Amino acid sequence: MPAVQVRQLSHSYAGSPPVAAVEGLDLSVASGEFVSLVGPSGCGKSTLLRTLAGILVPTSGTACVLGESTVGNPGLAGYMPQRDLLLPWRRAMGNAILGAQIAGEPLLAARERAAALFPRFGLSGFEHAWPAQLSGGMRQRLALLRTFLLNRHVLLLDEPFGALDAITRRKMYAWLQDVWLADGRTVLFVTHDVEEALYLSDRVIVLSARPARVLIAFDVDLPRPRPADVVSRSDFVAAKARLLVALDS
Repeated sequence: MPAVQVRQLSHSYAGSPPVAAVEGLDLSVASGEFVSLVGPSGCGKSTLLRTLAGILVPTSGTACVLGESTVGNPGLAGYMPQRDLLLPWRRAMGNAILGAQIAGEPLLAARERAAALFPRFGLSGFEHAWPAQLSGGMRQRLALLRTFLLNRHVLLLDEPFGALDAITRRKMYAWLQDVWLADGRTVLFVTHDVEEALYLSDRVIVLSARPARVLIAFDVDLPRPRPADVVSRSDFVAAKARLLVALDS
């Protein structure tokens, strides 16, 4: 059973005329797979993730996580939106366990699980820091930790590094790869950066301009773990060129 399965998914936003964001989209993600979605701005990538997160009811079609429909059924997957959405009045530990608390996990158990993961997420020693005291990269790692602590097998990450500078982003790629390899969850990752998608993913899916349809699904045949200099290899450069051509089309 696929971890994520979408069949003939369509969604239009109300307006005059209505705006079709996704139309007849089919998508399947295997358990433990890291899949990136790339496509033009406004093509429906975030709409797809919000549907899988169960916070948006599609116009038609089906969206399932681990075999269960997400329609009217939020919380089947861990979802991280584009902004980190940290609460400024809660310290780092408080922000990390927020989702687990809302899901009903006892406070002590949530804090113990979070404390064990702070070092892996590069946040050791910052458990009591306020969000304003954290760098951009640390805020993103904290938001990802909050998502991981939801204890969902499927993670939906919507441009988690989009607001970071280029140097910090490259460091975050290597960090996220290490965390994912150690964790083994299924990840559906939205990005505008083709290089980011190739570095992180098992498969990259290129979507058309709105309404979103799948143009190509590209298998990334590069061994893991991937070093930082993999981006200069000839096969990586060739794969990047192919994806850019698909996007330009």
